[in-house]
Amino acid sequence: MSQTSSSSSGCSSKGSACSGCSSTSCSERVTADESPNRIKHTIVVMSGKGGVGKSTVAVNIAVALASEGYKTGLLDVDIHGPSIPTMLKLQNVRALSDGKMLLPAEVGDLKVMSIGLLLDKSDDAVIWRGPMKAGVIGQFLTEVNWGELDYLVIDSPPGTGDEPLSVCQQIKGSFSALIVTTPQEVAAADVRKSINFCNQLGGEVVGVLENMSGFVCPKCECETHIFSSGGGEKTAREFGVRFLGRIPIDPAIGVACDSGSPFVYTHSKTPVAKAFTQVVAHIREAYDGNTAKTEKAAGCANAG
Repeated sequence: MSQTSSSSSGCSSKGSACSGCSSTSCSERVTADESPNRIKHTIVVMSGKGGVGKSTVAVNIAVALASEGYKTGLLDVDIHGPSIPTMLKLQNVRALSDGKMLLPAEVGDLKVMSIGLLLDKSDDAVIWRGPMKAGVIGQFLTEVNWGELDYLVIDSPPGTGDEPLSVCQQIKGSFSALIVTTPQEVAAADVRKSINFCNQLGGEVVGVLENMSGFVCPKCECETHIFSSGGGEKTAREFGVRFLGRIPIDPAIGVACDSGSPFVYTHSKTPVAKAFTQVVAHIREAYDGNTAKTEKAAGCANAG
């Protein structure tokens, strides 16, 4: 997969996070009427706690959608620990501006934006409080030239704090959440909080995904449930939301993330990559089903 790159350009704003922007003034804003962005579906990838592989899931879901021909964007809103640039080998890429809007980096057909693309150095610390984080998240949603997208996948930090709240409150239109968990009960308990969070903010839960669900030995093909089994499916059933499937542990996923090579692209024939593809199929079915219901309801209203 090819990727675009650019060099950092000057900025009159304060702070290293603005150095990649070529705009001469932060007041140069694009109004809603001027915006070229037309995004059909927004998926916020969430988790109740850290360490469940949420960013890995977000990257591979986005790449799988793009590989199937859908116009897809990937937005990393983890302000303090952006990992998407590393997972897509974008550490040395800096975002450019057309004077009014930021231009996302491109990896193949996938459009990508992250705070990591705006830092002088990839290991610079971003020391911001809530209002500044909310401001930049708002800019990522409205002042990045995403163009026309079928799907915008948003990788959100774990929990229900500043970043997830800012994302869900500032998304224009509706949004859905994909909640990632691991099989054990201690992780599944936090899924309940994420589901309640979405319900309170008016978002739909597109489904629960159980990651790190079993390890299949590459030699004997014997499956071992290292982190127990079934917690994600049980919680999904408890709340009446879709269970999107299980992603087994595969050491090659970690290697792919560190090397910046999307696993579903480089290991497309493996059982784990096929599991990701099946998850994407369930996501498409969820949206297609909702579209059909909406069209049917509209038809009934017109008939009445």
